[in-house]
Formats: sequence, C-alpha cells, structure tokens
Amino acid sequence: MLTGGCHCGAIRYEISGAPLNHALCHCVDCRRASGAPMVGWAMMTQEQLAVSGEPSTYASSEHARRHFCIQCGTGLFYTNDAMLPGLVDVQSATLDEPDELPAQAHIQTAERLGWMVQAHRLPEFELYPPQE
Repeated sequence: MLTGGCHCGAIRYEISGAPLNHALCHCVDCRRASGAPMVGWAMMTQEQLAVSGEPSTYASSEHARRHFCIQCGTGLFYTNDAMLPGLVDVQSATLDEPDELPAQAHIQTAERLGWMVQAHRLPEFELYPPQE
C-alpha cells in the first residue's frame, strides 16, 4: 500500500494495489499549475484511492479538475471524466516514499521545455552550490 499527503498533513491518501502507470508530464498546464518543469503522475482507478480530508478543486479546463489542499496549496490529484473516466492521477512527489514507485515514461514531450532535454547533464551538489 502506498500512502501520501499534502505538505501540512490536512489531506492524506492511501493507494491500494499497483497504479496503472507512472509518467512524468511535460505539458504546459501541469507546469503552470505546479510551478515545476514537469510533474510526476501515478494513474489508478478511483476505487484504488482513499482520501481523508477535503481537497479543493480547480477546473483547469472544461473537463479537467485539479485537486489541492486549500491550507498549504499542495497539488494532489487530477481527474478528467471526459478523457479518463473512472481514473485519477496522483502527484507522485506527494507520496510518503516516492522512491517506491519509479517513473516509467515521459509524456507530453511535444510541450517539454527545451532545456529539460539535457537536465540530467547539469552539475550536481548534495546541498547547495558553493558560494563564491
């Protein structure tokens, strides 16, 4: 069982069974909603997801709904009953143990930021870069 929640702890969730997939989305909508260059999504049936707390919902398009914590602003879930009936995406970075669910694919790469293609080649620092 996978568990997770928002930053402040007001919303918690449990995922039963294995998600259908786990993809890193590069679409403009995900980037703008999250403020990040891509978002990890674990997709599952709505029956696999049990939520405690009351997420707020934002209609990010005609059919898309983004669910988030009104207290701390953490994005949590995505639903789209027109394109993905009966399914829900969970933002995988909100898992308690995100390393337990490795990403399987990149999606919406037609909208990927150009510099993200080579992001794995950037210098790495365990904490922060040296202050010079």
